[in-house]
Amino acid sequence: MFSVLSYGRLVARAVLGGLSQTDPRAGGGGSGGDYGLVTAGCGFGKDFRKGLLKKGACYGDDACFVARHRSADVLGVADGVGGWRDYGVDPSQFSGTLMRTCERLVKEGRFVPSNPIGILTTSYCELLQNKVPLLGSLGRENKWRPFLFLGSSTACIVVLDRTSHRLHTANLGDSGFLVVRGGEVVHRSDEQQHYFNTPFQLSIAPPEAEGVVLSDSPDAADSTSFDVQLGDIILTATDGLFDNMPDYMILQELKKLKNSNYESIQQTARSIAEQAHELAYDPNYMSPFAQFACDNGLNVRGKQSLGRS
Repeated sequence: MFSVLSYGRLVARAVLGGLSQTDPRAGGGGSGGDYGLVTAGCGFGKDFRKGLLKKGACYGDDACFVARHRSADVLGVADGVGGWRDYGVDPSQFSGTLMRTCERLVKEGRFVPSNPIGILTTSYCELLQNKVPLLGSLGRENKWRPFLFLGSSTACIVVLDRTSHRLHTANLGDSGFLVVRGGEVVHRSDEQQHYFNTPFQLSIAPPEAEGVVLSDSPDAADSTSFDVQLGDIILTATDGLFDNMPDYMILQELKKLKNSNYESIQQTARSIAEQAHELAYDPNYMSPFAQFACDNGLNVRGKQSLGRS
């Protein structure tokens, strides 16, 4: 997701944003000094149809949301852990439900802008509570299938406080964000890994697998807060982007962004997603993921893998 901080009303789409200032006469609902995000996005699922939204705001196993409240604009991305597919579980079910729950909480005003971990915590707790009624109905073909919200995902939440002009972030795992100003990365998330290719993640497992399936607390998310400026570019994405494109490639694409209207931002988001997709399937490309794998004693190229947004 890609946003630009700029003047004008909020345009919310999938996920690349820029900072803007809201004109109260245009229905922004804030004071003359309030900031807002112009946001767009693009992604690929595992069926690789360009920009396909599987259901809701899902690209394959990845999910995202953009939500606006009078106090804040909020972006989120989550990457469903694909290993659950081996057990007959759709990985997008967990990530998609988590992001839809976060979106609802924001729209209902059930959050504090300075506490994005709170959004993640409340959403995760709702998922845990909603699995309880189905515990007694185990199927024959796959005894895990009846659970409503079974699975795991990483998550990244970015909150723009419209009045204080501060960005508050929470990142769990290897999804993340970049803030670009004047063609340079001025803020970025820190990746959280237990060990190679095993990111921190939220999980819901059946009773017999609890304690075996890797599961982290939302409180383990890395949290940051900092001031932002008009014209800042905020990019949120899953590892499908960051594993395939180093910063200098992303910055090259962002330099092509001429203004902060939705059409320009959408075009740039699509260009970044397409390039990451192509690089992921280039057998001769030494991607950031491939370099990391080599550092851990593995010989791979590209990263033939994940949805990205």
